[in-house]
Amino acid sequence: MLQFDVLPVTPFQQNCSLVWCDKSLEGALIDPGGEVERLLGLVEKHNVTLSKVLLTHGHLDHVGGTAELKKRLQLPVIGPHKDDAFWIDGLEGQAHMMNFSTPEHFQPDQWLVDGDRVSVGDVSLQVIHCPGHTPGHVVLFDDQSQTAFVGDVIFQGSIGRTDFPRGNHQQLISSIRDKLFPLGDDVRFVPGHGPFSTFGQERVSNPFVSDKLFG
Repeated sequence: MLQFDVLPVTPFQQNCSLVWCDKSLEGALIDPGGEVERLLGLVEKHNVTLSKVLLTHGHLDHVGGTAELKKRLQLPVIGPHKDDAFWIDGLEGQAHMMNFSTPEHFQPDQWLVDGDRVSVGDVSLQVIHCPGHTPGHVVLFDDQSQTAFVGDVIFQGSIGRTDFPRGNHQQLISSIRDKLFPLGDDVRFVPGHGPFSTFGQERVSNPFVSDKLFG
């Protein structure tokens, strides 16, 4: 069964999720945006053995600690979709834009596509390609626990920005309403920033994607 804990990191308070299988204690870090020592402290706290890094998209505040983790622990980096390769290749420019120190460059060991599954111990996460915020954004969904790790696709009461290069507002709306909401109202989601919510709550109250806007 999936277990997880979330630690906000960097001045952007990006939610990095530690996910693990409660049977094997094998785990993965989703979107390690930075502050690697704090993240490793979280891993130690839960007595988890890391087997991989998972990325939802290529923005610096979500990948900033990836190269260090890959180098120090020899972890494979899985995701996002290859359409975000230009973001990862452009980390230096992103760092300049966000006034971050420039992290070491890395390349994912595996790109993800819609319908893939990623194993963490006995847990199998479904990959859902959800472009809009970035073209290669993916969501990781555990159907057993009804939990989705959605990166910057949707937030409690809001949605991801689409004013970055290759962002697309209509794609983002379609990703949320056509791919995520059908997973079920009871699905809890962990966003890239801010508090958790459920798809059912957002269908009722989110001013960007609620059912009353599309009835």
